[in-house]
Amino acid sequence: MLVSQLPFKPTKTTPSDTETKNHQLLVQAGYVRQLMAGVYTYTPLGLITLNKIRNIIRQEMNQVGGQEILMPMLHPKGNWQKSGGWEDIDVLFKLKSRTGKDYALGQSHEEIITPLVKEVIQSYRDLPLALYQVHWKFRDELRSKSGILRGREFEMKDMYSWHETQDDFEQFYEKVKQAYLKAYQRVGLVAKVTEASGGSFTEKISYEFMVLTDAGEDDIFYCPACEYCVNKEIAKVKAGDRCPSCQKADLAEARASEVGNVFDLGQKYAKDFNLTYMDKQGNHQYPIMGCYGWGTTRTMGVIVEKYNDEKGIIWPRAVAPFDIYLVDIGVEKSKAETLYQQLQKMGYQVLWDDRDNETPGSKFAQADLVGLPARVVLSERTGDKIEFKFRNQETSQLVELNKIPDVFKQE
Repeated sequence: MLVSQLPFKPTKTTPSDTETKNHQLLVQAGYVRQLMAGVYTYTPLGLITLNKIRNIIRQEMNQVGGQEILMPMLHPKGNWQKSGGWEDIDVLFKLKSRTGKDYALGQSHEEIITPLVKEVIQSYRDLPLALYQVHWKFRDELRSKSGILRGREFEMKDMYSWHETQDDFEQFYEKVKQAYLKAYQRVGLVAKVTEASGGSFTEKISYEFMVLTDAGEDDIFYCPACEYCVNKEIAKVKAGDRCPSCQKADLAEARASEVGNVFDLGQKYAKDFNLTYMDKQGNHQYPIMGCYGWGTTRTMGVIVEKYNDEKGIIWPRAVAPFDIYLVDIGVEKSKAETLYQQLQKMGYQVLWDDRDNETPGSKFAQADLVGLPARVVLSERTGDKIEFKFRNQETSQLVELNKIPDVFKQE
């Protein structure tokens, strides 16, 4: 792609009224535009990155046996009345049609998917079953802040599963947990599995996947020696206490941002919607239900909060919209065009800053702001070689074109 063709280009101007790094940098670098508080448009650059995050979690959910579907965002009031959510969930967006009927915009989809699977869950032979979607959600937040970390409209991957027994659910949960940890690692994040309250979804204990960041909205206690981690809101421990799990280290306190969650929903929704199956003895039973959320847009914001410096964003390669930011200085466009094509033939995704009305210094600054993993410069002073620099390093090096794959391996 050519920078000259980008409709939303990086800008030197810092946007006003931005409270967080992700909001500031994503707008300034040309990844998003804010329509109103908590509602964003994802530009071509932003959508490429979001699609990469989406595809990573899709791959991991497919690996554990999840099957993708797509459900409506507009829900009838009756479904939410059956679960009690119409009265109990204060962030539920409610609207009335011209015919006087009441609807809700989906803030989650338990009320929709449970009656849906009554068609396919008839017998123990139909279990376990896991279905997921990647879709937009709506929550009537009183004060939406923190950029794309906390929106009134946001995207999630939400998967739901049904099981014969609690033990089967817990075995499946462990598979999903490992898939989540792997997926977070793939996008460049280290997530801690944190014990938390089930909130409005369930009275059971749930698990949140937390990434340490000063921009987070939660406080956690975690053990540096093992995986023990608990949300401060329900904790019976405090910072400095000996870890109750391994007894090897003292608990530390940190600010963190939730990027995913798992809820053991038990039989609540099955009972609400009379979802039963026939067991091996011919008796009707309610299945155990689990819910597994992953904030795709939120993950994008957390990555920016985690990976940035005074110059701009530093994307992990797996989610960067392009691999290389190409800058040409004082050379014929045909020579730069040839390099652009050669890099693409080598399998790299390239963003070429082909503009003639920008100074080299301005191009370098905007390359840093956009935050691609590597910058390649072609100029007369580089001779037969090209200047290569990783975004997260200060120094550049002159390399031959055919050596670029070897240089990338050194990152």
